[in-house]
Amino acid sequence: MITASPAARITPDAPAADWRQLWREAVTDAGELLDLLGLQQLVDQLPPADAGFQLRVPRGFVARMRHGDPRDPLLLQVLPQLAELGEVPGFVVDAVGDMAAREARGVLHKYAGRALLIASGSCAVNCRYCFRRHFPYGEEMAASNHWREALEHLRRAPSINELILSGGDPLSLATGKLEELTQELAGIPHVTRLRIHSRLPVVLPERIDDAFIHWLASLPLQKVVVLHANHANELDASVDAACARLREAGATLLNQSVLLKGVNDGADTLADLSERLFAAGVLPYYLHQLDRVQGTAHFEVDDSRALALMEALRARLPGYLVPRLVREVGGDASKRPL
Repeated sequence: MITASPAARITPDAPAADWRQLWREAVTDAGELLDLLGLQQLVDQLPPADAGFQLRVPRGFVARMRHGDPRDPLLLQVLPQLAELGEVPGFVVDAVGDMAAREARGVLHKYAGRALLIASGSCAVNCRYCFRRHFPYGEEMAASNHWREALEHLRRAPSINELILSGGDPLSLATGKLEELTQELAGIPHVTRLRIHSRLPVVLPERIDDAFIHWLASLPLQKVVVLHANHANELDASVDAACARLREAGATLLNQSVLLKGVNDGADTLADLSERLFAAGVLPYYLHQLDRVQGTAHFEVDDSRALALMEALRARLPGYLVPRLVREVGGDASKRPL
């Protein structure tokens, strides 16, 4: 196991590097992550390294975690837990009906007017509650073969006016690969809006570089970027800068969160997140109830608790800072409000 002092590895003031290099330098060993945070005593509580869902977290995100705190809300989102190994009734491999909505390779069509592309199977961070942690990315990647199947489906579906890039994380793709897609979209006049769902501006904000901004600003489409942050501590000055650049490129910025036990299941925590997002120019959009995916049951917050939290938020925040509490149910025509 490779170890280093915390200062050598997670100093937030280190010189900026190319995002691809930072990606390659991510922590992928749980023992190393615990060493960096002064939590070596937790090593015996880790599941086997070959348990099926690898740890991955950028070092810049590690730098935002509280040293020596085993309950740090950022750490809990990424640290493998023994609880993931148990089978819990009601928690399944495909909790949101992705495969039933498949229309072509990497194309999901769940809701009217919108198609979702599984652009990539890669993420800069592996969130332990991920609803696609069991997804068959090897067979379902829309970017394969120069997006051919996905583009053919879009051309045959004039009702689709919004294209959603998801994954994995679509911003794990090189900007040139994204440009390849949008050049072809120029010949599909009924697609007028591009929505990008990405965690990278939060966990690896260096991804929002000059080349990416040039591409995004040049698009003749309405642009929406949906970020994913669950706790105010995830946002720092580097994230603020990335968000500012995205807005300057013409993107509307929204955030979706997942309600997670031990991470953000408190009214103060959720209110702080909404305020911090707005300070960064991002509107809270959805607060998802946990998708009941196998290996995630230890994060679940029951509905009665979730509804009480929303009532508390409505009592203390302006309406535009209160996210919509929703659950995704496979086969429904939209997210289901609670």
